[in-house]
Amino acid sequence: MFIAIVHGIVLAFGLILPLGAQNVFVFQQGALQPRLYQALPVVITAALCDTLLIALAVIGVSVVVFTIPMLQMCLYLIGFCFLVYMGWSVWNTSSSTDAKEQREFMPARKQILFACSVSLLNPHAILDTIGVIGTNSLQYNGVEKLAFTLACIIVSWLWFIGLALLGKMLGKLDTNGKWMNRINKASAVMIWLVSLYIAYQLVV
Repeated sequence: MFIAIVHGIVLAFGLILPLGAQNVFVFQQGALQPRLYQALPVVITAALCDTLLIALAVIGVSVVVFTIPMLQMCLYLIGFCFLVYMGWSVWNTSSSTDAKEQREFMPARKQILFACSVSLLNPHAILDTIGVIGTNSLQYNGVEKLAFTLACIIVSWLWFIGLALLGKMLGKLDTNGKWMNRINKASAVMIWLVSLYIAYQLVV
């Protein structure tokens, strides 16, 4: 069982470490929200979405999505449209000191909606979860498979909590908002790149 746990931890870190739309959005909200607890909706939503994808990958249900062409096309199209809008919204977020009084922080409902979009409407991320975690889980049974799955899920939760904390630390250091404005632009570009990848998958 120890090997299964270590295996799950290593795989989960390998999948979650690369910079992606989900990671930059959690980091951004951690930095922008006036209190850390106000970023909890995005942290919890992202972690729950990953938990769902990991569980579905391990039991093999998520593979069904990519065996039905019409369902796959709908997922790609919805994901593309929503990520384009999300990128535009993030791009126009201001973090300057002058705008601090007028700035409206993203409410919990919008955080949840956006977090779901970057987590569940990214076919590339879903395929990674199925291909890597789902495939590797096949070598385990019973308690070992459960330990492997829980290890992956725990890494995901700890990672998103850590990202929000890191974002909050940067937000406190960046008193004039200069670096956060750059992060917002970089986040938007990252999200648009994901949407372009999805558009490419639609036409090929």
